[in-house]
Amino acid sequence: MTSDRQTDRRSPPWLAPACEYGPLVVFFITYLLGDLYEATAAVMIATVIALAVSYILSRKLPKLPLVTAPILLVLGGLTLYLGDDTFIKIRPTLVNALFSITLLASAALGRQPLKFVVGHALRLDQAGWRKLTIRFGLFFAFLACMNEAVWRTQSDDFWVTYKVFGAMGLTLLFMLTQAPMINRHLETAEEGAEQTSKTDGKDS
Repeated sequence: MTSDRQTDRRSPPWLAPACEYGPLVVFFITYLLGDLYEATAAVMIATVIALAVSYILSRKLPKLPLVTAPILLVLGGLTLYLGDDTFIKIRPTLVNALFSITLLASAALGRQPLKFVVGHALRLDQAGWRKLTIRFGLFFAFLACMNEAVWRTQSDDFWVTYKVFGAMGLTLLFMLTQAPMINRHLETAEEGAEQTSKTDGKDS
């Protein structure tokens, strides 16, 4: 009993946003003070530190940074080793393409990966989760294409600004546009209890 309580620590409210956006802030500040290679090294170190702090304070690792960190470390390492910033520039493309393929394939198979990630904060009915999964899948495909267009046609300064502020702004705007659909598909307490009882009945 005691060990379970110690293992299941309640995360501080600032921990999740700090782990997700802290390395991005470090990347941007380091780029302003140095160059893209120094910023790449800084964001790699900041990401590892963020994951370590998250585990120390909550005894668990954040889901999305845990998925994207290996891609960052591999492509960032190639950038520094080969002296070619193409690798760090295509990272958003690969990450967004991975998310897009995963979400669209999951929707086709009737899976709900978004429910696993944000189900603790958002309760939707089955149709709502499916619509949100498809829409996010298409949006991530759009972000992948946008990153390719920006880094291939614009300066490093423009790409860094887009990566830090532009992509985040587009994501916030997209999420706001989904609010009406989410409100239509919010699951009531009664529906949630009925769905739970059906699941329990199947399991038994």
